[in-house]
Amino acid sequence: MTEEAPAWAWSAADLAALRRFLEERGISEGPLTTRRIGDGHSNLTYLVSGSSRVVVRRPPPPPLPPGAHDMLREARLLQGLAGTGVPVPEVLATAQADEVIDVPLYVMSHVEGPVVTTETPAPLADTASRRAIGESMVDVLAAIHEVDWKAAGLSEMGRPEGFNGRHLGRMRRLVADEQGRPPKAFVEVDGWLEAHVPAESGATIVHNDYRLGNVILAPEPPGRIAAVLDWELATLGDPLFDVGNFLASWPVAGEPMTPTAELGAAVLEEGYPTREELAARYAATTGRDLSELRWYTTMALWKLAVLFEYKHRRTKAGLGDEYFADPALVTSFLDRAAATAGR
Repeated sequence: MTEEAPAWAWSAADLAALRRFLEERGISEGPLTTRRIGDGHSNLTYLVSGSSRVVVRRPPPPPLPPGAHDMLREARLLQGLAGTGVPVPEVLATAQADEVIDVPLYVMSHVEGPVVTTETPAPLADTASRRAIGESMVDVLAAIHEVDWKAAGLSEMGRPEGFNGRHLGRMRRLVADEQGRPPKAFVEVDGWLEAHVPAESGATIVHNDYRLGNVILAPEPPGRIAAVLDWELATLGDPLFDVGNFLASWPVAGEPMTPTAELGAAVLEEGYPTREELAARYAATTGRDLSELRWYTTMALWKLAVLFEYKHRRTKAGLGDEYFADPALVTSFLDRAAATAGR
């Protein structure tokens, strides 16, 4: 995927305010430079370099959907995960709107290492390292689902009771008409999901966008995750939501690629575990029953179709990222969702 030009840039006044903010907290001193990092089309992430290197996260420019892009919630979640064994950057500071710039932001530590999307970098490009990376993805996901979220002070992050059916309904409403009916192209898979909603398999932290492009790898072998990024969609709910989303993002040779699968095309290289091997490792590690996995994987693909359709409509209205202008992005997710559901 081609990176879009940033829709927002640091002005001289913004940089001066950020420099003052960082110096007052002993985080960095002197003039700053910034560089946008990441492949996302949501919150904006910048590497900020002064006397030290840190990362700043801020929401995209307005207008924003109600309740979305809550940077301070994301920072609280990262602070709650500190010390749990889940690899995350350290939150160094948070700022309310107008404290540095006109929106809230937070500052976190910079974790060295590659974010892999279409090609595994040379120090890790051997079959043993690739396999270890895939296995580490599963092991870290299992660790996320083992976090005692009550003890970590994260009880306000979500409402796990009735999560599956409620999440399906909330996603549907993003694209439904005034009578609550989904668009014609969504109807068949929507109906299948509604008819097969499983009981929740547990109540855990759910990352909600866990995939290869959202982790930083350790730069040298053995292959392993150094930090999990992009927690903006995280909540409390059914852990198998993460498993379905993770496996849906994991490409398979010969299978049509969705936009998120394209962001993990590196796993088609020799050595990476297959989807079946990843699922088996998760089941063995956690003891969870994956017999309803088809519903969760279909739900992940259908949900992405909904989100891309929602953003496509905003782009057509002149409010969104031009990346979402192509309706074929929505169709690719719907086609894979239908195939996964056996429709």
